[in-house]
Amino acid sequence: MKVKKYVADTMPEAMKQVRKELGTEAVILNSREVKKKRFLGLLTKQQIEVIAARDPQPHLSKKKVVMPNKKVESNEAYHERDDQHVLRELRQVKELLHHSAIGNFTYPADFQLAYNYLLEQEVDTEIATSIIDSVLHRQEDAEQHSSSYKSIISEVKQEIENRLKQVSFEGISYDKKLVYFVGPTGVGKTTTIAKVAANSKLNDHKKIAFITTDTYRIAAVEQLKTYAKILNVPVEVAYTEDDFQKAIEKFNTFDLIFVDTAGRNFRDEKYVKQMKQDTKSNLESDTYLVLSLTAKPRDISEIYDQFEEISIKEVILTKIDETSQFGSILNIALGKQIGIGYITNGQDVPEDLIYPSPKQLASFVMRSSDEA
Repeated sequence: MKVKKYVADTMPEAMKQVRKELGTEAVILNSREVKKKRFLGLLTKQQIEVIAARDPQPHLSKKKVVMPNKKVESNEAYHERDDQHVLRELRQVKELLHHSAIGNFTYPADFQLAYNYLLEQEVDTEIATSIIDSVLHRQEDAEQHSSSYKSIISEVKQEIENRLKQVSFEGISYDKKLVYFVGPTGVGKTTTIAKVAANSKLNDHKKIAFITTDTYRIAAVEQLKTYAKILNVPVEVAYTEDDFQKAIEKFNTFDLIFVDTAGRNFRDEKYVKQMKQDTKSNLESDTYLVLSLTAKPRDISEIYDQFEEISIKEVILTKIDETSQFGSILNIALGKQIGIGYITNGQDVPEDLIYPSPKQLASFVMRSSDEA
């Protein structure tokens, strides 16, 4: 039995190392987050540690049968018998690994494959474990087991969908006039606002307007003005709080006012505090946090935690077309228990906007499971 420890920045990277060295028959014995010391031990970096094992299944060469000496057993016969004994033990250990709970994350073979797939999708380990446990226990209660990996994947997908149904997914509601879009740099807030606003005007026939407080980047202001011109809607640039209040008064008769905020470093506490102050208004408002699915799951989680005190209504996930890993969908919706109002899947306005259902989100997460 070959057992080895792997350490990587993400679970997919660790799984690639396991497959490369131990092959597809490897079994995950345990996985956990560890902290790696960096410069002079003053900084630490979160990494994933995976313990994996594989039965090497050695091919024994055929040996010519030789009658042993009656008094003394030959070394060759002794070692051949010893090899058979080792093989027998290896098979027993392998069987035990597949059908018992050695470590925290070991399941029967096809369930283990499904679990490994969720981890490769960067689903949080606690969420992945809970999902697989539920499917496995349900089969055990029914005293039957799916006969194929495909049928298990189907049950996992249904379990994900059922859990997502417990989370509220609303999108834009028109009971509040002011809608803020907040988030870090580079997630596509301005383009996302244009898509949602276009949907409100063209499909829901609402009277809308834009305000931008993103005066740090000239390009952002010009971009929003371009979208406003295309949609034939008014836009105001607010350099100060007084400018912002005047713009709100100007658009008092409108159904909806979309506010584009500045994207800054989310680790800057001053920025987050300022954003909390900026999203306060005499008008009732909703705030949407825009996050990119191309970001690392750990960063996405930290960003959400930083903005949580702003009272986020829902999350909007962008750039789903630029990634092949969708675990953050579950990490946000199930881990944070917050709805995903929209998903964007391209640059085209307003076409590349999805109002996701639990079934669609489950399909995104499990779309590559047949290849796992």
